Formats: sequence, C-alpha cells, structure tokens
Amino acid sequence: MHYDFAAIEKKWQKIWEDTGAFHAKNDFSLPKFYALVEFPYPSGQGLHVGHPRSYTALDIVARKRRLEGYNVLYPMGWDAFGLPTENFAIKNHIHPEVVTKNNVAHFKQQLQSLGLSFDWSREINTTDPSYYKWTQWIFLQLYKKGLAYKKEMRVNWCTSCKCVLANEEVVNGVCERCGSEVVHKVKSQWMLKITAYAQRLIDDLDNLDYIERVKTQQKNWIGRSTGAQVRFDTTAGDPLLIYTTRPDTIFGATYMVIAPEHPILEKWTAQIENLDAVRAYQDEAAHKSDFERTEVQKEKTGVEIKGVRAVNPATGKEIPIFLSDYVLVTYGTGAIMAVPAHDERDWAFARTFDLPIVEVVAGGSVEKEAFTDCATGKLVNSGFLDGLAVEQAKEKIIGWLQETGRGEAKVNYKLRDWVFSRQRYWGEPIPIVHCDKCGYVPVPEDQLPLRLPEVDSYEPTDNGESPLAAMTDWVNTTCPHCGGPAKRETDTMPQWAGSSWYFLRYTDPHNDKALASPEALQYWLPVDWYNGGMEHTTLHLLYSRFWHKALFDLNIVPTSEPYQKRTSHGMILGENGEKMSKSRGNVVNPDEMVKAHGADTLRLYEMFIGDFEKAAPWSDAGIRGSKRFLERVWNLQEKLSPEDTYRPALESDLHKTVKKVTSDIEDMKFNTAIAALMTLLNRLSKEGVSRGEWRTFLLLLNPFAPHITEELWEATGLGGKLNAQKWPSYDEAKCVDARVQMAVQVCGKLRGTVEMDADADQETVKAAALELPRVQANLEGKQIVKVIFVKGRLLNIVAK
Repeated sequence: MHYDFAAIEKKWQKIWEDTGAFHAKNDFSLPKFYALVEFPYPSGQGLHVGHPRSYTALDIVARKRRLEGYNVLYPMGWDAFGLPTENFAIKNHIHPEVVTKNNVAHFKQQLQSLGLSFDWSREINTTDPSYYKWTQWIFLQLYKKGLAYKKEMRVNWCTSCKCVLANEEVVNGVCERCGSEVVHKVKSQWMLKITAYAQRLIDDLDNLDYIERVKTQQKNWIGRSTGAQVRFDTTAGDPLLIYTTRPDTIFGATYMVIAPEHPILEKWTAQIENLDAVRAYQDEAAHKSDFERTEVQKEKTGVEIKGVRAVNPATGKEIPIFLSDYVLVTYGTGAIMAVPAHDERDWAFARTFDLPIVEVVAGGSVEKEAFTDCATGKLVNSGFLDGLAVEQAKEKIIGWLQETGRGEAKVNYKLRDWVFSRQRYWGEPIPIVHCDKCGYVPVPEDQLPLRLPEVDSYEPTDNGESPLAAMTDWVNTTCPHCGGPAKRETDTMPQWAGSSWYFLRYTDPHNDKALASPEALQYWLPVDWYNGGMEHTTLHLLYSRFWHKALFDLNIVPTSEPYQKRTSHGMILGENGEKMSKSRGNVVNPDEMVKAHGADTLRLYEMFIGDFEKAAPWSDAGIRGSKRFLERVWNLQEKLSPEDTYRPALESDLHKTVKKVTSDIEDMKFNTAIAALMTLLNRLSKEGVSRGEWRTFLLLLNPFAPHITEELWEATGLGGKLNAQKWPSYDEAKCVDARVQMAVQVCGKLRGTVEMDADADQETVKAAALELPRVQANLEGKQIVKVIFVKGRLLNIVAK
C-alpha cells in the first residue's frame, strides 16, 4: 500500500477541526495541564522552520497529557501590533489592519498544516479591540496603583526614520538602520515602575522550574548589588550622591566622575570656569551609545570641572570632579567616587589625567595596574579601617556613614523603569486624557476599548509626535472629571504590552465582563509549561512576570507567578551551519517541506535533529531519513497478526520502550525517544507485530507523528479515535532483560561471553563460563584462587 501522506494529513486535520478534538473543556473538576508557546508576530514572511521546533515540542507534551487523562489547554494567537507591519503599511499604502489580517491568515494556514493540536476556539489577536480593551484596562489599574507615570527624559531621535532609537541603535552619532543624523530630544514618556518589583522578581525564581541559564539571565538583567549610598559635599554647595558596592575603599577615592548628562551641571553653570569645554564634551558624549561609552578597553576621555571640587567624607580632603562618558546617568546616581588603585577603568582614567592612586587594600602593585582581586586583603591607608578584612571594613564604614549622616546601606539594581511610550500609530492607544485643570485623568473603564481612529497617514511626524497627534477630532475631548476641554494621549503602547498578559486571556477568551473569570484563572493558572526562544528570556519574561505580580497584588489573578516551568529551544541553522537568512541563501521554507515530505516527517525530523536545547544544522538527507522511517511504519501493518497481547519474546522490549519514551518526552529528549521507537520498529519488522504490540507502538509514536498513526489506528480496526485512547503503561520489573550477555574474564582479560538469565547466581554463571574453550585453555595448569562476580554483567576468574 502506498503511503499517501498528503491525503492522510488533510483528512485528519479536517476531522480534528470538525470534532473539536483538542478543545480544552470548561470542566474545572478535571486534572488540568496548561501548555504554552510564545505566540508569533505574523510577519509577511510567514513561518520559518524554527517555529515548528518549539511548537511541535510542546504539542508532543500536550498530546501525551491528553492521552494520560488531563484536560489540556494548548492555545495559539497573534502578537500583531508593532513597527514592521506599520512600516509595510506606510510603504505600500495599505491599512495596518489589512496587512495584519492577511499575515494572520497565512500564518494560521501554515500552523494548521503542521497538525499542531492547538485549541483554535481560543484564538486571540492583540490588535482586536475586544482584546486590547483589557490591555488598556490593565494599564489603568497600574496607573491607579502608582505603577504607571509620565516623566520627561532625553531620547535619541533619528532625523530620517523619525522615531525614537534605543541607545544601542546609535553608532558614532548616526542611526544604525539608515545612517542618518541622530539628535536628542527631551520628551515626556510614559513609564512603568518595574523597579518596585525588582527584589521579588529575583527571589521568586527560587520556587520556579526554569532551566538554570534562564534564571541566570533574569538575575543578571535585574542586576542586584549591595553597598552604600554616600554623600560627597562640594564647594558649590550642592552635594553629590554616589552609590558604591565597595564603601570600604572610600579612603582611596582621589577624584569623582559624573555623567555628562548629570542634572547638577545646570545648577553649577555660574561656578564652572570652563563651561565651554564642559558643553563641548557633553555634545561629544551625546553622539555615543551606552555600549560604546562603557567599553572597558576604550580610550578614557573626560574634562575636569574647573571651579567646583568635592570633599571626600572620610579624609576631609578636596578632590577634583570630572565629566566622563564611561559614567551613565541612568545607572546608580550618575556619579561615582573613583578609586583608581582598585578599579581598572578608574586606574586607566587616573593614568591619563595624572591623578593620585592610593592603595587602600594591600596585596597588589597599584603603580603597575589596578589591584581588583582584593576580597581577602587587609585595609591600609584607611584610618580607623586599617588592618580589617574587606567584609569587616564594609560593615564598619557603613555604620560610620550612618552615624555621621554621610550615607547609608543601600541595595541597588541595574534594572530601570520600563519606557512604555511609542510615537507610532499601530499600537494600543493609552487610555489617558490630559486636562489643564485636573492633570492626567484615566478614561472611564466603561468607555474601553479606546479604539484607534482611522488616519489618512501613518507616517511619523517631524516633531516626534505620534501620527495620532494630527487627528484633532479624536485628540480633542472632554475631561472625565470636570467636563472641561482635554486632550487624549497620542502615544501608543509598545508591542510588549499585549504579550505581557496574553496567557491570561486564553483561559477565558470570549469574556466581555473581565479579562477572564476568577474561576477560569483559579483553575488554569499558573501555566504548567512554557517554551520559547532564549532571546525572550529577559525582557518578555521579565515584563510579563512584573505585570502578573502587579495583578496578583490587586487580587485579579490567584498566583504570584505566571509560569511554573520555562524551557527554551536551540535554533535550527542552515545546512552550512550558519544562521538562516535570505542574504545567505540558506532559508528552508516549511511549506515546501510539508509539500515534499509531509507534516509528520517534518515534525519527526525537527525532534530528531539533535539536543532540543542546542542549535542544530538543517540536513536535507536527514529529513529524507525521517520520511523513510514513516514509510517503514506504514508498511508494518502488512505484518500484523491477530494476537491482542505482547508476545513473550518482545514483552521486555515493549515495556522498556514505553518507559524510555515516557521519560524522554518529559525531559525534552525527543531525539532519544525517537531512536528508541526506531529500535523497536527494527525488531517488529523482523518478527512481525501483534495487535497488542501495534497498539502500543502507535500510541507511543502518535505525539510525534499524529496523522499517520491516527490513519493506521483506524485502518487496522483498533477501535475509536487514537487521540481518545490512554497512554500505555509499563511494568518496572519487565523493563529488566530476561536474558543478558555476560562478559567472562580470566585474570582481568576478556575470554568470552555467556548468555544467562539476568538473575542467574554466581555458581550458575561460573559453571557455564568453565565450559568455554578459551576459558579452559587459559586456566590449564592453574589453580582458581578467586572469583569476582557482578550480577547480570561480569564474571572474572582469578587463577595462579
């Protein structure tokens, strides 16, 4: 019989859709399992072969859980707001809504062709007003709690792209994308106070089943450190606050450095004697990215502020203050005490500007280089700290700072509040109006969703405002508080907004009274298993955890964490081992693979390609091998015998394979699970297959290759639909081989093997071993003095 994969896959996809085979049940008495994959951004390019790797992995787990009796929620939707769609719409004069609709239709068709068991009855789209109504509602709850606020800040503005750029997108003063000049604007931006949750975002990782590198990335991004905040008085009157993790080295602070953007400079303009040089350096620093500024190996530049000096609170001595671009205004306080003897950047700066270098921790040669490996050193040249170990000195100096009012112990974080404004059209409108009398006022909740208006042009404006700013009929409104004239907020939310809570909406996607019912949230949360790319394990994961914790504090969700387990997958590379890209000509289109080899083959191959967590190169020969395996499975039905049980000779193999596949799926070792099924197929192909063995084999293979296994289940009359059966069980005792090959040694050297019962005792094995001709030859004329026996594995005869 011919394996017509195209007809089979089309047939079963329609059956599953028509019967709602994978719809999660609203029966909250059943044991539940919530599997989640990151919903995609529906770009015009469609799926690439990396998407199916993640989706198929969780699909395998979800299908297995259903067979184990769980009520499974495995949903899918679209993260559809964002800049790429807006840019395409501008270029091609098509409304972003139309672009999104077309892209979603294409993506959905591709996903359905892979046979993924998504519950399409719960499909969501972040651009749907019935969805973003609740994104806006969540924002208002954050605003009311004081977690959303507006702040003026400097931003990078590309004069050609007409949009705000991140620091990392500015290189040598020009836009990384188009090469045009970048200028700075001061803009009022909406911010979310994620820093209020910094410590909880770290602490609560301990209770989560995240792979270790994900936890590490989260902690590094938050960047918790302990130290002290210290006040340095200045001759200008206004003190400088600094944060340091090494307050014990304060006696070695021989100068200070402040960021070029530090606001205190504007207070000191009358005292600064070299203001022109200061302004010139500020302008120079403004044309560099944060990455360029903080690079350790770069040449140190700076300008001393003439006319203002600082006072070291420990020594009482005046020290110079410099501007330098290696200090960022966005980290700490934007000012540092410089201890060149024990910091590489400070040492290089001190050498450049001929500044004093004072050793305060013994152990190095600070005239040659900074001594930074000083955790076990003793304090020197440090007054009342002399002779103390570093940790003792930290404790004593912090106590002294607090007693004298010069400082205090402090915990600091690299994490900064989340910039939430975007000056673009294609995003959720921020539901705030501004009234000259009442200030910022929330749009009443019963008026949500605040819909995007139709605009004639999506082009960003020359002055940095959103295209919505030109929609005066939409912008001009009345204040919900006083009824006077007011203006709507014209910035929109970032793409992160809709993806920070989407997993909640899946639990009750058609609810028009709440983002989801308390009963649904109580039943489904937390997400049991979340898989996604490593590139999203910092920002997306952090943002969604923050939103969830805020909602938990507001008694809207029942758990403090959204995801109990988080795993990540490696990329699929081109056949040449490089990252897939159009420019390299190594992109593999999944549609073409499905058409040529079938969805089951593509699924199987992507799971067999290698360790799931690691990158793996594509191989055309490899996918053809997976297809040959399925063709052999298809042909095995011709060797089916009527016995409805396991045959004795194959019983152990069946139980071991069930155990192996069961555990490997849970450990995401899909490649070794498939290898075990291939080994079992080889045995069945030689010896034929009973109906009992066939039933188990198809059930084990089903999560990997659902179409062919459903068809074979039906074609061979096993009864009902395979997806409604029970996952096979195994007997641990029968996973042990009944007969084993045991090594026989004489004086530690292999002289043969004997096949024995696995539980055979020493005397039985010894008797069989002494019958082997090579053993007899090596024992001739010798006396046995000792026998070493390892049950089921080894017998070593020691003779003299």
